Amino acid sequence: MSKKSLYWICQLAGWLFYVLLQSLFFKLSNAFTVDVAISQFLLFAFGVIISHIYRNIIVSLGWLKIGKLRVIPLVIFASVLFATLHEYAQYGVELFLQIASNKHQSNIVIVTNILNLAFVYFFWSLIYFLFHFIENYKKAEIENLKWEASINEIELNKLKSQLNPHFMFNAMNSIRALVDENPNKSKDAITQLSNILRNTLQMGKNKVIPFDEELNLVTDYLELESIRYEERLKFTIQIHPQSKSFNVPPLMIQTLIENGIKHGISKLTNGGTIALITDVKDDKLIISISNSGQLKEEIKSESGFGIKNTLQRLQLLYGNNASLKISNQDQTTVLTKLIIPKNLIKHEGTNN
Repeated sequence: MSKKSLYWICQLAGWLFYVLLQSLFFKLSNAFTVDVAISQFLLFAFGVIISHIYRNIIVSLGWLKIGKLRVIPLVIFASVLFATLHEYAQYGVELFLQIASNKHQSNIVIVTNILNLAFVYFFWSLIYFLFHFIENYKKAEIENLKWEASINEIELNKLKSQLNPHFMFNAMNSIRALVDENPNKSKDAITQLSNILRNTLQMGKNKVIPFDEELNLVTDYLELESIRYEERLKFTIQIHPQSKSFNVPPLMIQTLIENGIKHGISKLTNGGTIALITDVKDDKLIISISNSGQLKEEIKSESGFGIKNTLQRLQLLYGNNASLKISNQDQTTVLTKLIIPKNLIKHEGTNN
């Protein structure tokens, strides 16, 4: 139903209710006559016409945009003004139709009628302004949700755009370290990097990607890094079969793997081991990454960007339904635990 149709239905129904209520009082007091019926019809007709004129004035003067404290005096004045216009317009027609009763001979009665009508017009104003207040509030809520979703989309794209250069520079450094030492291995490294870059470009527009795609990227990355670190880096991967049914944010697991190597294993003289293990519980994907090293305050500070970036992405995509925790598992190992639900938060819509 359109707003215009709803307005006229409420307008006609409201005045009809008021007139029928008045007619009922006349009927109960045995004072309902043909003249009274005509007078009630005029009350209905002038009520619809004059309140519609009042409504047009409200719209044209922009009263709906005025603050509550400023509009109340205007509404009170307008209610009295249009009630007076209504009373004398109806009285004039009744005189013309020769049905005017002695009730109009008393100024006190006329003032009483105007005050009664002023109350009706004031009540009409309250309903009209309340309707528009609720409607504008709903519109504002919708606009806020759209704005929030747009901001989240922009912020998410910004975070994702920061990931690609961060990853590429580290990968290029890995290749640069191999070019002089072992040209054949550097060719293998270039092949690994091309696979990673191709997959990265393909997944760039997606909020989330299938777990298998992220796993392929992580495997290529670990192969690339194992060439660089040689015997100083060993890695193992244990994947729960149901992990494949999940979607994950692109490059998120790779970022955490990279963080473990850069701030853990690379700082150890003899290198170390990194393990990627997944599990599925309560419809959530649990990703555990353990790496040799110790989590210290200076390491937290150095790795702050990658972790902060990951936390922001999780919040934008899953709200409070996802979590990331990094802690020392024991005196030689750091454990990173990432928990991801199957579904994104509502305003993100789909998983694509």
